[in-house]
Amino acid sequence: MTEQNEQPIEEFLEDPLADPEDEIARISAERDEFRDKFMRALADAENARKRAEKDRRDAEQYGGSRLARDLLPVHDALTRALDAAGEEQRTTAAALIEGVELTLRELSNVFGKHGITVIRPQQGDKFDPQFHEAMFEAAVPGTVAGEIIQVMENGFRLHDRLLRPAKVGVSSTPAA
Repeated sequence: MTEQNEQPIEEFLEDPLADPEDEIARISAERDEFRDKFMRALADAENARKRAEKDRRDAEQYGGSRLARDLLPVHDALTRALDAAGEEQRTTAAALIEGVELTLRELSNVFGKHGITVIRPQQGDKFDPQFHEAMFEAAVPGTVAGEIIQVMENGFRLHDRLLRPAKVGVSSTPAA
């Protein structure tokens, strides 16, 4: 009965006249090719998973950047309103000034809650093109070239990304 179950190897090969060693080499090469394709597909799937995770994190962290940019002028207007209010307005319209201050404080709290920070350069700080936009250059005595001489508008960052650079005037005084 075992003799009936035993079949010659040639029956399993595509070409019964082919050399069994050649056939084994062909099948081994095919196996290696499939293994390579499988490993590449596995690597592609892992890369797609990592890319999707990064995209999800970025969307979560930076998805509101357009809304944030649209709110920056509101922050600027409230800040300018408070800066423009003189001592006389602060006494005669104290409730109004207090309301503007509370609104600005609440907006700043919302910004902070969502990772938005204000870039507040000071006069005398060194100009940094990553965070500042030079609006003009002027030779000002007593300053060094590249030093901030005027701040026109604060800048803003969303986490580690720049939403808007601070707009500044920069000294162009040559070194003595």
